[in-house]
Parts: sequence; C-alpha cells; structure tokens
Amino acid sequence: MRASSWSLRTLLPNLLDYTELRRSWRGDLVAGVTVGIVALPLALAFGVSSGVGAEAGLITAIVAGLVAAVFGGSNVQVSGPTGAMVVVLAPIVVSHGVGSVMLISILAGIIVLLAGVLRLGRTVSYIPWPVIEGFTVGIGVIIFLQQIPAAVGVGGAGHSTNAVIAAMESALGADWPAAFSPLATVAVVAVVMLLLSRISGRLPASFIAIVVVTLGASLLGLPLDTIGELPRSLPLPTLPVIEAESLLSLPGPAFAVAALAAIESLLSARVAASMTDTGPYNADRELVGQGLASIASGFFGGMPATGAIARTAVNVRSGARTRASAIVHSLALLAVVYLAANVVAVIPFAALSGVLMVTAARMISPTIIKQVLRSTRSDAIVFVITAIITVSFDLIIAVGIGIAVAAFFALRALSTASGVHREEPPGSSLAGDERIALFRIDGSLFFGAAERILDRINDHEGIEVVILRLSQLQLIDATGAHTLTDLVTALERRGVTVLIKGIRPEHLHVLERLGVIGSLRHPNHLFAELEPAIAHARSHISRAAIASE
Repeated sequence: MRASSWSLRTLLPNLLDYTELRRSWRGDLVAGVTVGIVALPLALAFGVSSGVGAEAGLITAIVAGLVAAVFGGSNVQVSGPTGAMVVVLAPIVVSHGVGSVMLISILAGIIVLLAGVLRLGRTVSYIPWPVIEGFTVGIGVIIFLQQIPAAVGVGGAGHSTNAVIAAMESALGADWPAAFSPLATVAVVAVVMLLLSRISGRLPASFIAIVVVTLGASLLGLPLDTIGELPRSLPLPTLPVIEAESLLSLPGPAFAVAALAAIESLLSARVAASMTDTGPYNADRELVGQGLASIASGFFGGMPATGAIARTAVNVRSGARTRASAIVHSLALLAVVYLAANVVAVIPFAALSGVLMVTAARMISPTIIKQVLRSTRSDAIVFVITAIITVSFDLIIAVGIGIAVAAFFALRALSTASGVHREEPPGSSLAGDERIALFRIDGSLFFGAAERILDRINDHEGIEVVILRLSQLQLIDATGAHTLTDLVTALERRGVTVLIKGIRPEHLHVLERLGVIGSLRHPNHLFAELEPAIAHARSHISRAAIASE
C-alpha cells in the first residue's frame, strides 16, 4: 500500500517543482512573457488552420498551457496547440464538424491520462529516429500546404481533406488579381521573420511580423479577411453534447489524437531535458499532465494540446528554470483576451498563414535529412516511407508503418547476425570423430532466424551424434524454442543422438516449457561443459561401432 501511494505521488504536483523559484523568478518571468508573445500568433494560426477558429486556439494555449505546466512532468515544457495536432485535427473537423472537437479533446485527454497512470511514458523511446524525422518532415510539408488556401484568399470549405489536393484546388480556383494581396502579406511576414531571425534569435519574430503586416494592411486598406471579433473574457466551462452517433464514430479519431498528443509531448519533453540542466522529465507524469490539459481545454471549448517544441525552445533560451515560466506564458495570453481582443481581431488570416509557412519550413532541416539519408539504406527507406505516408495519408498510420518497417529491417539484421557454425571437436582427432557434428549457435534463435538455422543443421548426412552448443545464444523466443524441439525430435527420429551443452539459466525455463529438454533421448544428455559432452559423444560412437561388429 505504501509503495502504490508513493507511485501515485510521483504523478502529482509537489513543492519540489519550485525549489529554484526563489533564485530564478526573474528569469522565469521574462521567459514566460517572451514565450507568451511568441505563442500568441501561433495559437491563433493553429486554431484557424485546424478549422476550429482563432478563439479555440487561444483558449487552448491558455487553459491547456496552464494545466500542463502545473501537472506535467517537465520543468520547462510549454504546451498548447501545435502544427502536428492541426494535421490530425483538420480532417476530423471536416468529417465530423467543429462540434465534435470538444468531445474528441476530452476523450483523447482521458486516453493520454490513463496512459500516464499505467506507466506507458517510456514507450516513446521505442520509436526509431528515422520515423521521428520522417513524420516531422511530413508534418512540415502538410502545414505549409494547408496555408495555401488562405495565402491565395480562398476559403477552405469544400476542399479535400488531403492537404496536397486542397492546395492544388485552391491554387487553381483562386481569383488571381485578388489573390495578390494575401500573397504579398504572406511574403512580407516571411521576409520580416527571416530577417529578424538573422539579426537575433531572441526577438519574437512572428509577433513583430504580425504587427508590421497588420498595421500596413490597415493603413493601406487592403481587402484582406481578418480574424474578427474575439471574446473579451475566458468562456465558462461547459459539458459536451454526447449523442449515440458520436460515441460510435469518435473513439477512432480520439485515439489518433491521443497517440499524437502522447508522442509529440514526450518527444518535446525529452528534447527540452537535453537543452537545459533543470533536471530530467517524468514521462508518466508528463502524460498525466497532457491528458488533464486536453480534458480542461475541451471543457472550455478549446482543442487538444501537446507539448510544443518550438515554444519550449524559446522558453529555455529565454532563461526559464521552473514551470513558473510556462504558467506566466498562459497568464500573459489571458491578459490578451481581457485587454487586447479588439487589436487581435484585425489581424489578417494571410498574416497567420505566413507565420505557419515559415514555421513549417523551419521544421524541415536539410542537414538532418542528409544525415538520415546518408546513414544506412534501411534508415533512409524508413525515413522516406514515413514522410510520404504522412503527407499522402495519415500521421498516425505513417508512424505505425514507419515503426513496422524499421522493425522489419531490425529483425532482418538480427536474423543475419544470428547463425550456426560447425566446429571440430577440440584436441587431437580420434577415429569416429567424423560421425560427430559439433554446432555452435550464435546470436538469436527467434522466429526470424529459426528456420534458417534448422535447415543449416539438418543439411548433414552420415552423422550419428549432434552436439548443440548454446552458451553463445543471446536470445531465444517461443518460436526458436519450438523449432529447436522440432530439430531435436527429427534428429532423434533419424537415430541421431542429440547432446546439448551450455544452456544459459535465463533460457532454461522456456526450453523446458516448450519441450526441448523433454525431446532429448536421456536427461543425462544435458552438459554444462564441452569436454564431458565430447567424451560422451565419443563413447557413444565407440559403443555403436562395437555393437555393429
């Protein structure tokens, strides 16, 4: 009981989260305000791009950002709406409507919360690096393509849920004389952001670009669609409308959203931990925090949230030391709702598209792409397949297929590294040794290698005794043990005596349970050392020779 209560406490907030606050509060305050300024245009843009609206994006950044900061497992992680979530959420909004987002956010949050309680946080470490980079590139491409309708002044309604097709439809259906104004707005945002990033990485480039473009559009009277009126206070929490049809159709999308939220949040937290010395992150607590964040966001009318690596990086570079900085970030955004809603209302949609296009372009690193493609052929194939499927079909499917392809190559490499080698009996050769076959099985005897090893041993004639050396066997699974049983049984049926030497203690249980030991002709045919096994084999050959005379 004591152990379980301690386990539960590790998933909950505690005073140790703020031990450095006395020394770091100034840095945390500055970092929080800075990242809040950076997060404002991104929250608005991700809300618009996902189809739920700028208001929902802002609510998510405030509510989910605050809850994840308090309950999450990272000291410096900043959470909110992200580009990856937009990629998954936008088709769901088209298929199920905006009204479904509240319920999906709550359901996905519950799934992520349960994953944390069940201690599944470390499973993200099993995702191979080429898969991570592949879907990162795919996400960047999709985010960029999703902005083309707004960039050419075409609404997204009626377009395909596939970003590639929707981008082509928008480009072909645009009113090109009228499209020059939003395109010019996008271009100006991109130029300002790129120039400011060259001057200093600490400047909130996206925020400054939004201010410049919004002022310019207002002064010039450009015919641009704007965000429009926003609420001047945070809405009250409400319960979602639950219908029987929703309960049948939404669990699938909710699981997809939950999988993405868990993966992206844990990857972001892991990267954040490597960027600063503020201590390691608790993966399971991070899932609990992100689950609670999405649940809270859903009740307030927001969208599912994840850890945001770009905002987290800004937070770290700005001097954050504790989770107080992420809390300040949410409070700064809350102040925007109460004090500057009228100002935000006149921001052009095209300006937000420009911010996201630059953000998407930065997600695609030519250096990392070259590193992956030049590593190994199998890693390059996994990377390319994951990226293509992400863009063409679905992010979660892409991750699953990427992991499956990576696992296939890993198993093939493991199978190739495994083998069986025939050795000569040690010492001077004696008469009859040619009828003794000594085989050493190396590496792994599992489902990917068992049949090949079986064929290798069976391919010998004129043998009366087979000695199997298993001391170099590193891994054996049920398929390998079953195949070994079939091998021993087949050899014994042909009149070949099988001796087994050097079973490791960790392998003994599975070999006993699956009949390897029982298939031997005699229990004494198990040996711990090679010399007694060789002596027994030679005595068997001698007895057989005497019996045949």
